[in-house]
Amino acid sequence: MVLTRSAEPYQEIREFARQYEVPVFSTAETTSMFMNSVISILTVELAPRVTRHGVLVEVYGEGILILGESGVGKSETAVELIKRGHRLIADDAVELRRVSNRTIVGQAPENIRYFIELRGIGIVNVAKIFGAGAVKKSEKVDLVAELEPWDKKKNYSRTGLERNTMDIMGVEVPMILIPVMPGRNLAIIMEIAAINNRQKALGYNAAQDLLRHMGLNDDISGEASRVTME
Repeated sequence: MVLTRSAEPYQEIREFARQYEVPVFSTAETTSMFMNSVISILTVELAPRVTRHGVLVEVYGEGILILGESGVGKSETAVELIKRGHRLIADDAVELRRVSNRTIVGQAPENIRYFIELRGIGIVNVAKIFGAGAVKKSEKVDLVAELEPWDKKKNYSRTGLERNTMDIMGVEVPMILIPVMPGRNLAIIMEIAAINNRQKALGYNAAQDLLRHMGLNDDISGEASRVTME
């Protein structure tokens, strides 16, 4: 039982609370403000969740979940992004929560928060090295970027017309596949991916714009594909 507006419980309430072992609290908040706060907290704490091996960073306000095999360069890419002024949310283990039918929020487990592993160096504390501005507790997942070693036999997207998504607990999140090879600056690619994803969310698609400038059919698009995250 919670009494709002700093109300004091009646004696009868105290007696019944002791008898039935019911905690009684009092708050100075109004009823509506208190209920809003409780609902917001419960929405996050009781949300369905899954833990995924990867890295979550905030780039230009966009939350990017970087996935890929161990050793492909996820953590190194995150460090380069941090050096360029972006922020780390989680490395190695990312806790994903579905806080609404359209929103996935990620954060790091508390015991490894703000730590990052770099092969050849070891464990480093990003907040201690780069400062408090280089980290963030949680962030909405706006884009999934999967890194994989470059496969010459595979056809990678060159226009961006096709729309790929990943199903994360019932929420469709935009997804891109980035081939990794020596000489590619993944940090810059991630920055461009973040800006491009925001432009698409605002209704602008550069590939369709190019087709219009060339006088081609702007309705041409590849088939959308979907990956499901268990």
